Amino acid sequence: MNFSSKLLEDAVSEFSKLPGVGQKTALRLVLHLLNKEQEEVNQFGNTLIKLKQQIKNCSVCNNISDYTVCEICTSHKRDKETICVVEDTRDVMAIENTSQYFGVYHVLGGLISPMDGIGPADLFIDGLVSRVGTGDIKEVILALSPNMEGDTTIFYLYKRLKEFNVPITTIARGIAFGGELEYTDEITLGRSIITRVPYENAMMK
Repeated sequence: MNFSSKLLEDAVSEFSKLPGVGQKTALRLVLHLLNKEQEEVNQFGNTLIKLKQQIKNCSVCNNISDYTVCEICTSHKRDKETICVVEDTRDVMAIENTSQYFGVYHVLGGLISPMDGIGPADLFIDGLVSRVGTGDIKEVILALSPNMEGDTTIFYLYKRLKEFNVPITTIARGIAFGGELEYTDEITLGRSIITRVPYENAMMK
């Protein structure tokens, strides 16, 4: 792609680094911003800078938050005895959109993937073990994407948590193997949460 401006080329290059954004889409976005008023562009840039500088991870569940402890963990309306373990914030948002789950979450920050060099030590697993180890938890739901990495992570978590004698369940397999939780429709995901099964039963299938 030939550019008439080095500044334009650099901006397109930065936008094209975003997931799912090719050069043509990046160019369209950059040209769109160029047609905006200076104040709007400043606000756009400052919003991203503020996001990066001020965003936090909840000290309890590791979810992205504006506060040290997120609003879900501090809410008196949530069932603090049930923890739903997910890969990342996108999965929290997907489950919240179903309006079928009323417990709290634990965000791992990824999945175990030896091929990608991601091991248990790279994830927020020790925090989960500590939460379950308090004795206040009555159920742990492992709501991870039904793929090889998700199943590997579930099996590892099960081995780490089974000593606490807390019921460990997984979401029902209404979600096809190889699918991603965040792309599952709300009705299917909601039903999968409601009809969750003990992990031991899932292992036997």
